[in-house]
Amino acid sequence: MELASYSDYAVRLVNTEEPARSKDTLTSVEAVRELFGASSQMARRATDADVTRFRSVRARLRAVFTAADSGDQTQAVDLLNSLLLDFPVSPQISGHDFLDEEGRPRWHMHLADHPSNATSGYAAIAAMGLAFHLTEYGVDRLGLCQAAPCRNAYLDTSTNRSRRYCSDRCATRANVAAYRARKRQETERSESTGRTAENAQASRPGTDR
Repeated sequence: MELASYSDYAVRLVNTEEPARSKDTLTSVEAVRELFGASSQMARRATDADVTRFRSVRARLRAVFTAADSGDQTQAVDLLNSLLLDFPVSPQISGHDFLDEEGRPRWHMHLADHPSNATSGYAAIAAMGLAFHLTEYGVDRLGLCQAAPCRNAYLDTSTNRSRRYCSDRCATRANVAAYRARKRQETERSESTGRTAENAQASRPGTDR
């Protein structure tokens, strides 16, 4: 697995909360375990105490995305470096599950997971994955959805760095809202123009009303 792909861990955790909608799905140890996906070994280490710890890490990861989204690249990097210091990882070369045509291992980098608790393991992988993604693609590839009130985190992998929404659903919703706003403005301008024309006509000398 490419180390940058671990950045999905960060996105998954950040998006368990939608502050503007007062929604939070990170409310139980089961929710914590679901975040690990296929990493069932780490998930089994999760306890009720990890719920609070995960929320703390989530807030710090969101701060990274918020800084990046606002254009403050230095702040985003500083916040991410702080996470890397607090949750170090142990990179290892691995060849499991990846064999070439002759049955030989396809060696790749892997993040070893032997933390003291589930939160430390998850945070280490999320922070390292996000760091590799940031350095490979740029800080401006970390964003927050522009379809208010969503503000979910996303990683922009578009060729022209044009992504603004976390999903097609939010993009469609934002486009519809923008279209309706334009139509309202056009209607208001048309009505205003009509009233102005009527007033001008009424103000002409000899005009009967």
